[in-house]
Amino acid sequence: DIPESPYSRTKWPKCSSLKPIRDQANCGSCWAVSTASALSDRICIASNGRKQVHVSATDILSCCGNQCGYGCNGGWPIQAFNYFSKQGAVTGGDYKATSGCRPYPFHPCGHHGKDTYYGECPNEATTPKCVRKCQKSYKKSYKKDRSIGKDAYEEPNAEKATQREIMKNGPVVGAFTVYEDFSYYKKGIYKHTAGKARGGHAIKIIGWGKEGGVPYWLIANSWHNDWGENGYFRILCGSNHCGIEENVVAGHV
Repeated sequence: DIPESPYSRTKWPKCSSLKPIRDQANCGSCWAVSTASALSDRICIASNGRKQVHVSATDILSCCGNQCGYGCNGGWPIQAFNYFSKQGAVTGGDYKATSGCRPYPFHPCGHHGKDTYYGECPNEATTPKCVRKCQKSYKKSYKKDRSIGKDAYEEPNAEKATQREIMKNGPVVGAFTVYEDFSYYKKGIYKHTAGKARGGHAIKIIGWGKEGGVPYWLIANSWHNDWGENGYFRILCGSNHCGIEENVVAGHV
């Protein structure tokens, strides 16, 4: 009952949030960025393309507080979904975006092809303050701009359950252990072979497939669109590789 390779991008062509890759810059906000990204997709999917929003990672990152973890020093996606189901979040956008309530506050680090160069990032970013107010260029009030979810839940450690969840409700958020060899990833299906564990990283899982008989998850990273396969990467699927299948979370919108 599970097709070979449904990519969220082709299954829901009306949803423009599925394609772009976000950039977390020098803040350890992967937990908020990947959750905000998945929520944007899910809101569009649940509304059959009628409601298209860029959920603000900044709002979740700055306002969820201790419940979610440590801001730019890491946090828990399940708590980000939980926060969204109770408090909600406003719209955002990439760095310097004018079309959302609370866009991302940190500029991309270093050079990225033809994209604007804003400078390097010598230090770790500090968690932004929780400001319940939209930027001046945005005309809606913070309260009116907010979307609120229904719930938050953990998926069982099972590839089929996760695949069914994606097919039904859209992308999910997962987390995996980053080893040193992951920093050399360029393309293909990542399999950890060497190096020490460097910590956990939260990402958005949007689909799956097989290449040369090897099953993989298709994943949107938050390290700019010139990293990996246009901002995406693939990792071994079905064997809980690097813990990718045991930390899957989502929420109804």
